[in-house]
Amino acid sequence: MTPHLKSLSTPTGPHPAEPAPASAARAAAKDAAEGVRSAHRPDPRPADQRRPVAWLTITAPPNRTIPTVRSQCACGRDLFAAGQQRALALITDHEQHRTTCPFINPAAPSTGRTAA
Repeated sequence: MTPHLKSLSTPTGPHPAEPAPASAARAAAKDAAEGVRSAHRPDPRPADQRRPVAWLTITAPPNRTIPTVRSQCACGRDLFAAGQQRALALITDHEQHRTTCPFINPAAPSTGRTAA
């Protein structure tokens, strides 16, 4: 004789899913997910409207392995150098670029062609 096992009854046909009851916690989470601000945040920009335009990222590992440098600018410049001599050359070039870039120094002479 086999023991009687409890199990769910077999459904006789398809049944539509029923929505869960709404709660205040779910409504608050939905508002947050849809971009409703929950608190006013201060403007992250400084009062003088300065913003970062040129970045120089230097990685010099302490165990004397190969240093790397990346020079990036809002004008589209994105250069990379690996090795001590190339890294030093790119650092110097980045400093020069900061004096000639129109995003940093609007009075700098443009290196591109002028419109006709």
